[in-house]
Amino acid sequence: MTFQRARSPEQREIRRRAILATAEAMLDEMPVAEVSLNELSRRVGLAKSNVLRYFESREAVLLALLDDFLARWLVDLERDLDAGVEPRAPVEVRAGRLADVLSRSLADRMVLCDLFGAQGGVLEHNVSLEAVKRHKRSSLGRLEEMTGLVRRHLPELGEDARSFCLMSLVTAGAMSSFVPPPPVVLAAYEDEPELAVVHVEARDGLRLAFGALLLGVVPRD
Repeated sequence: MTFQRARSPEQREIRRRAILATAEAMLDEMPVAEVSLNELSRRVGLAKSNVLRYFESREAVLLALLDDFLARWLVDLERDLDAGVEPRAPVEVRAGRLADVLSRSLADRMVLCDLFGAQGGVLEHNVSLEAVKRHKRSSLGRLEEMTGLVRRHLPELGEDARSFCLMSLVTAGAMSSFVPPPPVVLAAYEDEPELAVVHVEARDGLRLAFGALLLGVVPRD
């Protein structure tokens, strides 16, 4: 990929989107921790100094990508919840279906979960104050959007809906560090199958966690 110098706002946006698309493709091949600015620059066909004209650091690229992923995921989540949660079902049934849909949706997007997991410890470092504030404003907006979706299907959660959504995303981020297990761990499970009792698939683990979270906040008769 080669670029002429970007002179107009439209050209700059095309360049910016190309950088994000390249970073997204890299995340299909490697975990967040292995994405480097040097390799990103090489793949997008720009000098590293030119990439830094659009994003102040590797972390800033990944924060922007996290926001993109969240926006796309919430569109799909709204559709999946509308299709998967019967509005006239009892509260405990709706809570179970919500946990099912949410766990399946996130387990199918482990790159997004990997970005969640890296957010506080990695991605929010090596960025400017203004970049952090911009990211936090966007994240809060996405959280409120998710909260609205959850509350639509489970209004009984009330003010606890926001906390449930936040902890769900934190849990998904934590789960990403264990999925998939590294080759040496898989080899240990193969040599000693009894060790695999601690292995949990992403969807099963998330379903268990979300169900437990809801059990603590959904009112019961």
